[in-house]
Amino acid sequence: MCGIWALFGSDDCLSVQCLSAMKIAHRGPDAFRFENVNGYTNCCFGFHRLAVVDPLFGMQPIRVKKYPYLWLCYDGEIYNHKKMQQHFEFEYQTKVDGEIILHLYDKGGIEQTICMLDGVFAFVLLDTANKKVFLGRDTYGVRPLFKAMTEDGFLAVCSEAKGLVTLKHSATPFLKVEPFLPGHYEVLDLKPNGKVASVEMVKYHHCRDEPLHALYDNVEKLFPGFEIETVKNNLRILFNNAVKKRLMTDRRIGCLLSGGLDSSLVAATLLKQLKEAQVQYPLQTFAIGMEDSPDLLAARKVADHIGSEHYEVLFNSEEGIQALDEVIFSLETYDITTVRASVGMYLISKYIRKNTDSVVIFSGEGSDELTQGYIYFHKAPSPEKAEEESERLLRELYLFDVLRADRTTAAHGLELRVPFLDHRFSSYYLSLPPEMRIPKNGIEKHLLRETFEDSNLIPKEILWRPKEAFSDGITSVKNSWFKILQEYVEHQVDDAMMANAAQKFPFNTPKTKEGYYYRQVFERHYPGRADWLSHYWMPKWINATDPSARTLTHYKSAVKA
Repeated sequence: MCGIWALFGSDDCLSVQCLSAMKIAHRGPDAFRFENVNGYTNCCFGFHRLAVVDPLFGMQPIRVKKYPYLWLCYDGEIYNHKKMQQHFEFEYQTKVDGEIILHLYDKGGIEQTICMLDGVFAFVLLDTANKKVFLGRDTYGVRPLFKAMTEDGFLAVCSEAKGLVTLKHSATPFLKVEPFLPGHYEVLDLKPNGKVASVEMVKYHHCRDEPLHALYDNVEKLFPGFEIETVKNNLRILFNNAVKKRLMTDRRIGCLLSGGLDSSLVAATLLKQLKEAQVQYPLQTFAIGMEDSPDLLAARKVADHIGSEHYEVLFNSEEGIQALDEVIFSLETYDITTVRASVGMYLISKYIRKNTDSVVIFSGEGSDELTQGYIYFHKAPSPEKAEEESERLLRELYLFDVLRADRTTAAHGLELRVPFLDHRFSSYYLSLPPEMRIPKNGIEKHLLRETFEDSNLIPKEILWRPKEAFSDGITSVKNSWFKILQEYVEHQVDDAMMANAAQKFPFNTPKTKEGYYYRQVFERHYPGRADWLSHYWMPKWINATDPSARTLTHYKSAVKA
């Protein structure tokens, strides 16, 4: 995890513009570099480094002797870089995983390059010999990327939007900043004056398709067919592999553990893989909640079962409320469920950075979208409709859960790794017949639970633990985070403000006091940028006015039971 920033064709003084790059310094607390491009006085790169791989030669932009005309700035991890290097017999100059991008690009061009990358990434690649600039982002947008481009060809890119909003450009008083779409790359022409012109924007990968790099990986051969035992075996192979390849780091690994199904499977598999890799330190696992919250109790059971070095982080309602402002600033969104769920993750990340030496943090993000884990999937009219919804949620992860997971951890200089969004694992899961993936016997994620039924990886009661609304998991059903927030905003937003909400916020008008409050905070930090969020996250197939699982009848009956 790093912070990348680049400008092409800036009219303003670069030494002033580069102050904007400091807005993302949290993404790379270990080192910073600002570098002009030879021959282009108005083009430059900024880079904040979190040294996770190759501490000696890992600074960016990456340039190697063999390709003096190539400049690469990227944030991410390319898990198959050694495999690609060996297969194509590339001569490396560094131990940096991203160097593979330069070699693959020289060999086969941008499309071949990006399809071969097994990992998470956002990059800017400059080719001064062919006068091209390329931007690219991984399939699910696990690594963030924002861009601003003007009609006269000024281009600015950054890991987070906050690094672009204060940039100056003579022809445009208000610079339009937007997220770069996941699963895409863009080709731009570089003009002699440093300005650019977009040539094409290409969608290079659909989450359902097996990635091209699968031809070169070393996963044991999967069995064909959709017999349940075959499918379960294949899923175990791919999930193990998804965790194993993510061990690539020179820093200590930890794991978030809520005691839910997803984080428990990740933590248990991770600990097993660390032992096999003969890593010398114990795995640190981290849970957060208010005293006696269901999540803390469940996480404790899992940690005892797997034998991790477990940490419990307690917070109270005042600390949660106080964190809202900085959480919304970090997130760059006012989406209700995202803000709600981010507070706990932000506070636990703060604790990890301050009190431990774990830097690379695993978590269970992406599973709910992939394996139909949200409670409203019980209401899906058909397996095909559930499949459509699952794919929609995966396409939009970069606006919601993946955004939350990245920003809350990156705010404290931590790097998140998410095995459930592994290309091979997710594309295989999505290739299964729709009826195999739906909730069964009133239990969501039935197939995933069944897959690990006989593994003894995690306690049985955790394997079959129903999904908690996040606000209930970290607190208690009697006094949930949801309820605490409602009581707080009731005193911050009055009925007159709500009556005027449509006039004040015509786009994505907040319908609740909580939504109004978050929007107010967001507008204070990012005035006029509400279009970064195209729509609020809401459950489907029910008449929902609030995204919380607490409002769903299926959930209410489960809580009462």
